[in-house]
Amino acid sequence: MILSKTFKLVLFGLLFAISTIGSVAQSSWDGSSYVPLDSWVYPAVERLESLGLLRTPFLGMRPWTRLQCAQFVTEARLGMTDADLAGSVRFEIYRELEHEFKPELGEIAGAGNDVIAFDDVYARSMQISGKPLADGEHFGQTITNDFGRPYWTGQNFIAGVEVHGQDGPIFAAFRGEYQYSPAMPSLSAGVIQTLSEIDRVPLAVNSFGRPQTNTFRLLDTYVGIRLAAMQVTFGKQSLNWGPTQMGSMLFSNNVDPPYMLRISQVTPARWPWILRYLGPARSEFFFAKMSGHMYPARPFIHGEKFSFRPTENLEFGISRTTVFLGVGHGMTIGRIAKSYFSVGDNLTSNASSSDPGDRKGGLDFWYRLPKLRNWLSFYNDSFTDDDPSPLAAPARAPMNPGLYLSHVPGIPKLDFRAEAAYTDLTAAHSKGGTFVYYNVVYKDTYTQKGFLLGNVVGRQGKAYQASTSYWFTPRRRLQLLYRDQQVRNDFIPGAGTQHTGQATFDWNFGKKVSMSAMAQYERWTIPLIADGPQNDFTAWLQLKYSPDKVFELPALRHHQPAAPPATVQYGDQQWVDPQQQK
Repeated sequence: MILSKTFKLVLFGLLFAISTIGSVAQSSWDGSSYVPLDSWVYPAVERLESLGLLRTPFLGMRPWTRLQCAQFVTEARLGMTDADLAGSVRFEIYRELEHEFKPELGEIAGAGNDVIAFDDVYARSMQISGKPLADGEHFGQTITNDFGRPYWTGQNFIAGVEVHGQDGPIFAAFRGEYQYSPAMPSLSAGVIQTLSEIDRVPLAVNSFGRPQTNTFRLLDTYVGIRLAAMQVTFGKQSLNWGPTQMGSMLFSNNVDPPYMLRISQVTPARWPWILRYLGPARSEFFFAKMSGHMYPARPFIHGEKFSFRPTENLEFGISRTTVFLGVGHGMTIGRIAKSYFSVGDNLTSNASSSDPGDRKGGLDFWYRLPKLRNWLSFYNDSFTDDDPSPLAAPARAPMNPGLYLSHVPGIPKLDFRAEAAYTDLTAAHSKGGTFVYYNVVYKDTYTQKGFLLGNVVGRQGKAYQASTSYWFTPRRRLQLLYRDQQVRNDFIPGAGTQHTGQATFDWNFGKKVSMSAMAQYERWTIPLIADGPQNDFTAWLQLKYSPDKVFELPALRHHQPAAPPATVQYGDQQWVDPQQQK
């Protein structure tokens, strides 16, 4: 009965989200492209929220549109105090974001959005010495949350360009890059056989290595249309459905962006009836094609997420993904319906006609702690297989909790973050690695071109991570990070450990040129693939040029910028500028 009610709630949310198409004023129909997930904007907005100046970002549902980010900037401006205006960390972040989203702020004020913008051109050279790890599904990854870019020992290189444009409700984005990486050798025949037995497949194909990469690849490249509160997009797209730094449990940017059809509610709204007490809500739905699979080949994945802000200090989200279809599992109405609305384990048969797919239900939250509202936030991301929510089966729910301190007492430009993640559920249910990120029908289920779609803690793992950043300015920071990760002996024979220390230095030179440098030392021990401890060192240097070139389309000439509004509406949130009120 409880499960039935849960899915009625999800269905109600879907119908309500679609119904908002006709409920928003015509002036809110301007389309807007999404800010790339590796942008400096996300840590800046998150810090501004943790410092108490923002109340509307949904941290567990990214990416955000450029227009959404402009709304955050407007909210920050209207929340400034006299002390902030005299000079503060909050004011510094606000000014950088204000410059970044100046065109969208003009759009809010009444200007048009009919432009093509040349955003960035960038290049990154990365050198790896020693033997890295590149199999998060079994052992671990040396480079994480990097859009599934290939890497291996030696010189690795990328060079890319980003462009976006819009004309009224229509918008598009292009991000393409040249990628070079040395060939990754195959594991030994004995190791391949062991992994094949663990995964219960004829051959663990991801263990065969890969040839040299020397190609041009699209990243986030899509077209879309704005329909009132909703945006519909199609193309290659990245998602991050969690508030953690380590990466979402259900969908992270650790993979090459899949081709997907996506419907995203970009303007929050309250659900009707008693559900209005859950506060402003956002929803998102996608249907995507997966790549790199063999068991079975060419499956699809769909996902749904609903996030709520019942108070200004609490955000929580419920989500679900299902891997289904593929070779031998043809598309039928009945199979699609089961993938969306079936609950519980499939105990009768794994035949393609009755299997509902590999289903995962997620729950995440972000909470600013009482008495420390502008200092300390506690958050968690979790999921469980075959159950609608981790609340229904907490004993078999992998989790990733964390704490974020927005500034250290006496050192306002220094922050601190600590997280832990675990998928070590052997004692509860998982039977040696065949439960978390695994399915008896879809055996290589939760990967995309060999990289884990979820958190890189992997299967039967534990990870602990701590980081601290000193923010010279919102776009200039030094970050130090330490990570400790383990994999169990009853999953990988001999177990495994991975210890990583990393320093990242980001610096901008004016408004158009920026640099990112990273140095990382890693020591790992995995007896199955190497005798004794192994060391590797990674360093990269990335340069980015942002020409700030905006080409106006003819329609823009009919719009004139207006003065900043005294009252700004975002969903059911409203702010009034006290200066203009006077």
